[in-house]
Amino acid sequence: MNLHFNQPLAANYQSEPQRIRVLSEDWVANQSYCPNCSAEPLVEFTNGKPVADFYCSNCHEEYELKSKKAKLSNIINDGAYDTMIERINSDNNPSFFFLTYSQEYRVNNFLIIPKQFFQPHMIIKRKPLSVTAKRDGWVGCNIDLRKVPESGKVFLVKDQQVIPRDNVTEQFQKTLFLREQSITSRGWTLDVWQCIDRLDANFSLNQVYAFADELKLKHLENNHIKDKIRQQLQVLRDKGIIEFMGRGQYRKLY
Repeated sequence: MNLHFNQPLAANYQSEPQRIRVLSEDWVANQSYCPNCSAEPLVEFTNGKPVADFYCSNCHEEYELKSKKAKLSNIINDGAYDTMIERINSDNNPSFFFLTYSQEYRVNNFLIIPKQFFQPHMIIKRKPLSVTAKRDGWVGCNIDLRKVPESGKVFLVKDQQVIPRDNVTEQFQKTLFLREQSITSRGWTLDVWQCIDRLDANFSLNQVYAFADELKLKHLENNHIKDKIRQQLQVLRDKGIIEFMGRGQYRKLY
């Protein structure tokens, strides 16, 4: 995997955003692969789509690409709010590639967040554009990456180091079980998973119970929070995300 952009490709573009769009999309098309099935190359949508930029011709996964200079921030600018929410709530919402690059147009980080980790509450609605704007009233959105469990961030390149392809596909496929859940069930699993992320590698049931009030605020309709916590710990145990050590003790496997 060559981490350098093909700079001559964008020599005729004056606008820096246009240059980066051309260079980053070319890099993904020529240097990347499908994290789900490992097939290559990824294919660009020829006519554009409201959200997705690429797809895999083998397994039909869809991907949107977001590129940024320097560090990857927790809040990512995206497109139209209504379009994004509609796609998240549909069966064909895309997974997201996030790419950061250096001053020298070299890839620093390239990661994917699989679509099963996206929930409506992590999409932040921006204020409508003012009446003086060309798109008066248009409402954009931001993506809050802080609401994604660490296991949902699958790096293909990290700190300019290429991650072995087998490791990438294994991590990607390990969380596909979330796609089989309803949106409500998935939300519970991800919320408990995020709580576990904040604990040490070895943790206890009581430590997870300590998040009960926080989880209650997210799920006001549920009056049996501790029961749901135990249920989700069992789900994560059965899927190999955590291990039950006995006597209310658990261990992370990620």
